[in-house]
Amino acid sequence: MKHSIWHVLPWAGCLVHNVRALGIDLGSKRIGVATSDRSGTIATPLTVLQRSGSREADYRAIAHLVTEYEIECVVVGLPLHMNGTLGDAAKSAIAEVEQLTSVLNVPVLTFDERRTTVTADSILKEQNVNAQNRRKVIDKVAAAVMLQSWLDGRKMMEDPTRD
Repeated sequence: MKHSIWHVLPWAGCLVHNVRALGIDLGSKRIGVATSDRSGTIATPLTVLQRSGSREADYRAIAHLVTEYEIECVVVGLPLHMNGTLGDAAKSAIAEVEQLTSVLNVPVLTFDERRTTVTADSILKEQNVNAQNRRKVIDKVAAAVMLQSWLDGRKMMEDPTRD
């Protein structure tokens, strides 16, 4: 089964101009977090949350970031298979998004995160970040790569003639 790149749960309210978004890369041990500027143009790595062992506590930490940074939309990376199908990791991410949706007071949607970790690793290597330090930040950089792709795609939907 193919999965749409714009799998929205349950709102499309994130597709407005000038939205402050939070990008989330859900992992089994860590959650990478990135944020956009207020204009919804540039994504920046923010933090890496260590999984606490309690999803409820993890979601409270995300909710705190949503409040602290005045986030209007949360974009969660969806780890699709390279052929676009849903695997166990994507199904788990969708289940977490559904739980997050019930906790957060802002729209939550998923976005294709294929190859974001590979891209993040390449960016960090180009900046001569050693392997030990890359492991500490790769999740938030991957979240920023995913969020930037979503922001760019949103801009293209607003103006399809834009390069």
